[in-house]
Amino acid sequence: MANRFGEVFSVTSFGASHGKAIGAVVDGCPANLELSAEDIQKELNKRKPGTSAVTTPRKEDDEVQILSGIFEGKTDGTPIAGIVFNKNQHSKDYSMFKDTPRPSHGDYGWMTRYGNYDYNGGGRGSGRTTIGHVIGGAIAKKLLKKYGIEVIAHVTQIGDIKSSKLNIEDIEKNVVRCGDLDVAKEMEELIIAKKQEGDSVGGVVEIIATGIPAGLGEPVFGKLDGDIAQVLMNIGAVKGVEIGSGFDVANKLGSANNDEFYIENDEIKTRTNNSGGIIGGMSNGMPIVARIAIKPTPSISKLQETVDMKNMENKKIEIKGRHDPCIAPRVTVVAESSVAIVLADHMIRSGFIHPTNIEND
Repeated sequence: MANRFGEVFSVTSFGASHGKAIGAVVDGCPANLELSAEDIQKELNKRKPGTSAVTTPRKEDDEVQILSGIFEGKTDGTPIAGIVFNKNQHSKDYSMFKDTPRPSHGDYGWMTRYGNYDYNGGGRGSGRTTIGHVIGGAIAKKLLKKYGIEVIAHVTQIGDIKSSKLNIEDIEKNVVRCGDLDVAKEMEELIIAKKQEGDSVGGVVEIIATGIPAGLGEPVFGKLDGDIAQVLMNIGAVKGVEIGSGFDVANKLGSANNDEFYIENDEIKTRTNNSGGIIGGMSNGMPIVARIAIKPTPSISKLQETVDMKNMENKKIEIKGRHDPCIAPRVTVVAESSVAIVLADHMIRSGFIHPTNIEND
């Protein structure tokens, strides 16, 4: 089972939704980066459950403990281990799913492949395991910020409600994490309405990275956009990834889609950014822009059809428990973290960050 991503700056995640704890081991972070548990906690608080009417009511503090990798307030070049203990599991809510895979969950695949499957809360396949992503991402974001790189994500669509503008300062001012306050309230109302109906709704999240130098990535295998797309598709709820103009390029002519170069203040830039900051697998110095399509939460309380794998018969189920009526708002920080890990990895691999000691840069 693959539980690690990244080549030099890498994150290995561990734990399950209803297990004792969830966490991550982050390897390859250079020494002498100022880092504290508070830096990681700030990011974990963004994905913490039970914070509003649009999230699961499961209450968890998600308080991180750092076990290694920091000495006198700075990274020391050794693996950084962070752990979050689960404290509010309701495993009894899942006993009925031991032999009955939930529609559009990973249950059937897990049961078929591994046989011994922790069905409580989805086990290792739960979205709660993204705590590991966020621990790694918090460290990556702190490292990137030292080099002028920022990564932010925001919700651009919930159901059929789309935002038309972005004010970065407004993202954390609403529970949907939308940078358009004019539609954020409508998005929130839609999510709550579907929750009351026992249903769920999907959305779109956009990730933007700024301050990226030109030349990150590889021209054939290990393309920067390929690695970003891969890490984003590895987030459980994601069913589609776009870089730059994405699928809209199919409707354009080359003369309209090409990003023409120009010089401004001795810097080379492009007049448009249809490529999303990546050309030929490598960054071109423009902002990196990616979007992900988030499916509606499959855990809904409506009556659904499934099968009893033990008795080999059709069956109807009604999913109980505590679930997000829309995953998109809490995915934002997971998407930020995932992209930040890829960028930190490529910054080190490409020589923009010293691999062992940032004081040598």
